Amino acid sequence: MSPPGGGQKVRLLKSALEEIQEENRVILFVDSYDVVFSSGPKELLKKFQQAKHRVVFSAETLIWPDRHLEDKHPHVREGKRFLGSGGFIGYAPNLKKMLSEWSGADSDSDQLFFTKIYINAEKRKSLNITLDNKCRLFQNLHGALDEVVLKFEDGRVRARNLIYDTLPVIIHGNGPTKLQINYLGNYIPNLWTFETGCTFCKEDPRPLSGLQKTEFPVVVIGIFIQQPTPFVSAFFERLFNLKYPKNRLKLFIYNKEYHHDRHVRSFLESHESEYQAVKLISPEEEIDPVAARNIAFDTCRDDIDCEFFFSIDVDVVIKNEDTLGILIELNKPFVAPMLTKPGRLWTNFWGALSADGFYARSEDYVDIVQGQRVGLWNVPYVSHIFLVKADALRTDLKEPDLFESATLDPDMAFCSKLRNKGIFMFVTNMDTFGRVLSTDNYQTNHLHNDLWQIFENPVEWEERYIHPNYSKIMKEDFVEMPCPDVYWFPILTELACDHFVEEMENFGQWSGGGNADTRIQGGYENVPTIDIHMNQVGYEKEWHKLLLDYIAPITEKMFPGYYTRAQFDLAFVVRYKPDEQPSLRPHHDASTFTINIALNRVGTDFQGGGCRFLRYNCSITSPRKGWAFMHPGRLTHYHEGLPVTEGVRYIAVSFVDP
Repeated sequence: MSPPGGGQKVRLLKSALEEIQEENRVILFVDSYDVVFSSGPKELLKKFQQAKHRVVFSAETLIWPDRHLEDKHPHVREGKRFLGSGGFIGYAPNLKKMLSEWSGADSDSDQLFFTKIYINAEKRKSLNITLDNKCRLFQNLHGALDEVVLKFEDGRVRARNLIYDTLPVIIHGNGPTKLQINYLGNYIPNLWTFETGCTFCKEDPRPLSGLQKTEFPVVVIGIFIQQPTPFVSAFFERLFNLKYPKNRLKLFIYNKEYHHDRHVRSFLESHESEYQAVKLISPEEEIDPVAARNIAFDTCRDDIDCEFFFSIDVDVVIKNEDTLGILIELNKPFVAPMLTKPGRLWTNFWGALSADGFYARSEDYVDIVQGQRVGLWNVPYVSHIFLVKADALRTDLKEPDLFESATLDPDMAFCSKLRNKGIFMFVTNMDTFGRVLSTDNYQTNHLHNDLWQIFENPVEWEERYIHPNYSKIMKEDFVEMPCPDVYWFPILTELACDHFVEEMENFGQWSGGGNADTRIQGGYENVPTIDIHMNQVGYEKEWHKLLLDYIAPITEKMFPGYYTRAQFDLAFVVRYKPDEQPSLRPHHDASTFTINIALNRVGTDFQGGGCRFLRYNCSITSPRKGWAFMHPGRLTHYHEGLPVTEGVRYIAVSFVDP
């Protein structure tokens, strides 16, 4: 890593050769940490013998370390011209003779030493040296990345040189190609094949099954809240639901955002006592995120019982409750679950890096993301969530500046330090783990800001706010018809209902219930209610998407042949109270069809209420919380709101296609 150097390799080889006396003993020398073998000694010896020389060095496109020696290299008719010292093969006597001239220091360049021998025509001839010009034995990657591709064949994987159409036996990630050798090492020679899949993923596991709860490894979970993030309450619910003994977990929570203080406090009030320990850094302490992550690592380093540190950013959605156990059982110094963003090729890992250290797409990235290749992948960058062994934190990763860099973001700096320490970052897609939220455009000016996430995080929004039985409507006969052409079905969760009610009450600007209403076109409401319009709280676009995505399909099923774009002039939440406005006189709605969603529960939150359709003398007096009834607005369904006798009743009403 500190060029030129390498003299120790010559010294050690020279010493080792002294014990070898056989004239025909063939010696292979290769570097170690950055070399992958794609085949065995039989093929290697055959190709060496075909070279018809006593010593064969690997060849390179680039000359190093002395460019001034370029003209002294013999020209070749085809292939690479310059010597590479990271791999060579030859008969022991020839190698001994070649190394006999070495008297340099460990800090001297081994490549320069061998190059000077090679460019000396007399010595080259005396030692019978040649270069592996067409990469039949050795493939140096530096200066040749575009030449090399993976070749899958018969349960094995080779590196193929496209220029010379050769299959080199030894692949050397020399110079700044360490990430590429890591990439190739995910496959060559049989770590992952199309026939077998991953062959090493289950090696040396640390099984948890059969352990008593008191025998599980102690894990410090670091939770980081660095920016306003949607669905933080849901994050803590999922954290609590991880299938791992809570008395073997210690929580480190860093919260930079005052906005999320109530979410953290609510979780701790309910569950802090169930964990072995909890440390909270709150916004008042004004600790920056980099310092917080270092403190979190120290929390594990300094704890003799801590065996793993599990880092999770709060925008992570862990859907797999076994995630922590799965990662521990893989038994790697550093491993992360693959997370995605719905509908996108985004993940929490990079398959490759560009020359300046930023994102680049690897050849296998899309296949890994889409699950076409499943395994354990050595990658150059991981973010948002990872598990690291405490032993690694206490040894190779003990420096206090792991997240600091003059040019890189903290996460990129951290991954760079890991690579420099030789700690492989593995990401697994052998299980489905979850996703990462989008934090773009997240506003904090409402009471329940998550309600506004229907565009940015539609999957999470649906799971949180759409009734769990909604999907049955389209698949099963799940729609009821309590009155003629009145369809009744589940739409919102109880949490959604509560959030809409609380949001409106927090806004507080209820209409007076009079006929004069400046909020509507013309300024006159024939059948007024005490209400708040969706556009008053800035929810008209979100409400339209809800109607379009979740109501329109039901409309088209119930009213065959009618297609709606779910347009509305009026969408509002109505409040009925005995001492305010208990009921609503008979009327038609200014709509093609109307949606009426019950936002609280009869018998619990209020008494009385309901809706009566006069033409059919049919009433719905026990509306279910979160359920909607849909009916034609004009002509046929003349209706009235029945009196509320106790409590407060809330409904969300939409006049669709006016």
